[in-house]
Amino acid sequence: MEMLGRTITWMWVVFLLGWLFSAFTTKRSVQQQSGGSRLVQSLIMLLGVALLMNYRHFLGHGWLAAPLVPNSLASVGTGAALTFGGLAFCVWARLILGRNWSGVVTIKQDHELIVRGPYRIVRHPIYTGLLIAFLGTATAIGFAYSFAGVLVIAISFWLKLKVEEQFMLQQFGAQYTDYRRHTRALIPFVL
Repeated sequence: MEMLGRTITWMWVVFLLGWLFSAFTTKRSVQQQSGGSRLVQSLIMLLGVALLMNYRHFLGHGWLAAPLVPNSLASVGTGAALTFGGLAFCVWARLILGRNWSGVVTIKQDHELIVRGPYRIVRHPIYTGLLIAFLGTATAIGFAYSFAGVLVIAISFWLKLKVEEQFMLQQFGAQYTDYRRHTRALIPFVL
């Protein structure tokens, strides 16, 4: 189980390094979300990650410290599989999005509306993949604080998604409206 836990950590490290490196290959931004909006989303995300990765250092008491998933090879293995699957889905989406990607909500120069690959499944597959990966990590950790962290992270993505949707509507109009009508935001057939 300890080896699987280390594997999850290394999956996140490799993913984050690759994500950081790929940030240097994007198109120039012509419009960007406000600094205040970005700050709020970032602070909520940081709170979620702090909860997720807590390991009982800060919230070792009360209901947040309650184990929700048994500490077993099956649960840690399931968590590792979900983490890997979610991160792989993110990478696929990032590759398909290409130079249109940005960590901040933007409109890029010569921005394209991408509706192929994972964007046929959901409109925001990077957020979907990250939520699956975070859920996998929370499953491997197994405590209530980790799942609370995933919920807080989901709120930060939902806020960011709302800003992004407005940018896409402004940029692509009826084309994006039609895409929204046929493709769910985060969970196929549901949300």
